[in-house]
Amino acid sequence: MNNADEAAAFNGMNSDANEESLRMVQATAMGNEPISDEELRPHVLSGFIGQPTLKAQLQLFLDAARKREVPPDHILLAGPPGLGKTTLAMIVANELGVPIRVTSGPAIQHAGDLASILSSLDAGEVLFIDEIHRLPRAAEELLYIAMEDFRVDVMVGKGPGASSIPLTLPRFTVIGATTREGMLPSPLRARFGFTAHLDFYPAEELEKLIARSAAVLGLELAEGASHQLSLRSRGTPRIANRLLRRVRDWAVVHDLDVVTDEDVREALELYQIDAEGLDRLDIAVLNAIVKQFNGGPVGLNNLAAMVGEEAETVETVCEPYLVREGFMIRTPKGRVATRKAWQHLGITMPDESVGDVSKLF
Repeated sequence: MNNADEAAAFNGMNSDANEESLRMVQATAMGNEPISDEELRPHVLSGFIGQPTLKAQLQLFLDAARKREVPPDHILLAGPPGLGKTTLAMIVANELGVPIRVTSGPAIQHAGDLASILSSLDAGEVLFIDEIHRLPRAAEELLYIAMEDFRVDVMVGKGPGASSIPLTLPRFTVIGATTREGMLPSPLRARFGFTAHLDFYPAEELEKLIARSAAVLGLELAEGASHQLSLRSRGTPRIANRLLRRVRDWAVVHDLDVVTDEDVREALELYQIDAEGLDRLDIAVLNAIVKQFNGGPVGLNNLAAMVGEEAETVETVCEPYLVREGFMIRTPKGRVATRKAWQHLGITMPDESVGDVSKLF
């Protein structure tokens, strides 16, 4: 996310961004995070925790480019928000010892904006485009040519007298980051020589990351504290670091030299985040399905009305994690709470509440 987008989210220029910024367990970046995130980011690939297969692939990819003494092929980083795509882009530039130019799809309004950036790149420089799936169509078409032929066609004049002047570009590397790879047009995807898919982190990998971040922040964690944090981090490093900073606030206010697992529980209970990483909105959604609709099925609009949120917020912010962790099932007839959801809420599930899920399809 670039500075303009962060400012928009921080100032509440659209309701969805503002809603997401209020959730501690939301994986998208908050407006006040860049400095802290930069502070916690590793700068070399060996310091990047997790994603072992991707790291091995990327290391080979970069080593080969260095030995050939040419800029590497273009790289596409795909995966849910908060897993380290921006960090990896910074690491690639640092490992290659070249500058990095950072922009984002929403920041490029016209093809001319992208042409201006491309024409100012130096040889070997890395161009990082966050949210590349949100590039305008005209900019995408310009990028196709630039990535493959290393040239841009500059239009001079208007109407019948307009002419195209090709401008040769030095060889550079594009790193694109996307949370929605399926939205990228096939011609653009085909221009990337290496596609890296980032997966959610298991708890043990998050514990290592939390331990490293705690050391950077000067926070001492007792045995079990990092485990408690990892359980509440929804498999996402950005959320883990965000929760760690809130635990650091708790430690500062309470004059703690060492943070225990009980301190973590108390600090995050204050922010209404339970042991499964569910927050107030997640619990409200599950309660609505279970208590008001006897476990479901319930339509999205009815569910959103019950919790007082926009349907899009429920669908894009809450549901992905609830479905992934087995608290909810999406069926053609509506949303259904699973047995795990009933148990998590401490409510006994009647035999007739859900029954055979296969009948819902």
